[in-house]
Amino acid sequence: MDTLKVVCGVSNRHLHLSQEDLEILFGSGATLTVFRDLKQPGQYACEEQVHLVGPRNTLRNVRVLGPVRKQTQIEISVTDSFALGLKPPLRDSGDLAGSEAITLEGPAGSLTLSEGVIIAKRHVHFHPSEAEPLGIKDKELIAVRVEGERGLVFENVLARVNEAFTLEFHVDIDEANSALLKNGDEVTVYRISL
Repeated sequence: MDTLKVVCGVSNRHLHLSQEDLEILFGSGATLTVFRDLKQPGQYACEEQVHLVGPRNTLRNVRVLGPVRKQTQIEISVTDSFALGLKPPLRDSGDLAGSEAITLEGPAGSLTLSEGVIIAKRHVHFHPSEAEPLGIKDKELIAVRVEGERGLVFENVLARVNEAFTLEFHVDIDEANSALLKNGDEVTVYRISL
């Protein structure tokens, strides 16, 4: 069985804003300010933060990731969904139709979205040159093995293959905690589920 070693990136709650929503929350003409670059080319964590307001609770100071997108997307964990009192679907990034509603509060204003909140599917970013030797295609489901004291195999991991991507395994903080994973830890990708 062909395998590949991949670095893990643990994703905490965050959001991606449209330009229109950015300006509502941070003021007319607002732009995003780079806090630090992320591993995926052109992606970065921003200085800007907002509050996520749900029916049960508010999560404060949630970081915005850049650059701006066509539609605002909020990615939270299952634990976050319990705290907020929401029931977001498990989705691939960008698949927002019919997803959960939420209110966002920024320093210049607030807005209520009718959709946009998801729990992101765990996934591996591949450049085509990294996926092809294993025969991995975009949107294919693969498996990822984590070694160690709380070792496990994540199945139903979405492969995302694109020229713009750099090899990296993304899980949310709940999934990472279940296996004691940290940013930079190495995992093993399998072409087929075990």
